[in-house]
Amino acid sequence: MISIAIPGFGDLRLEHLVCDFNGTLAKDGRLLPGVRELLDALAADLRVHVLTADTHGHAADEMSGAPVTSRVIDASGQAAAKRAYVEALGPPGVVAVGNGRNDREMMRVARVGIAVLQAEGAAREVLDAADVVVPSTLDALELLRHPLRLVATLRD
Repeated sequence: MISIAIPGFGDLRLEHLVCDFNGTLAKDGRLLPGVRELLDALAADLRVHVLTADTHGHAADEMSGAPVTSRVIDASGQAAAKRAYVEALGPPGVVAVGNGRNDREMMRVARVGIAVLQAEGAAREVLDAADVVVPSTLDALELLRHPLRLVATLRD
């Protein structure tokens, strides 16, 4: 668990990290360099979940051996499915990371939403729903490894 008080934002007691796969953890279906190592490190403090429609068909291979729970979700109704997944985990304990329009609903219900802006870009709706916007997934995951960075960004 990651616990930290953020003035004006509230106390965080994060238990789950929920990530989109394509466009967030991966580019063209392949994990971005450095992501596996950061997920391994974060798994000591958070339960890591990866949600994907597996557009490129590589998610299972790419996540094999990683300390994560991976779920392939149907290509239709992804925004609602991702939201339902976060709701089932308990939104106050969830930090969500994504870039796509289909990530906007999980960002809205998660305690902390982090949007990433990488090669695929980021949908305007996910930017509106996020609490924090960062230039890369590595930056997003490093925020969780060094939570005082979240304090600096989110405090009132």
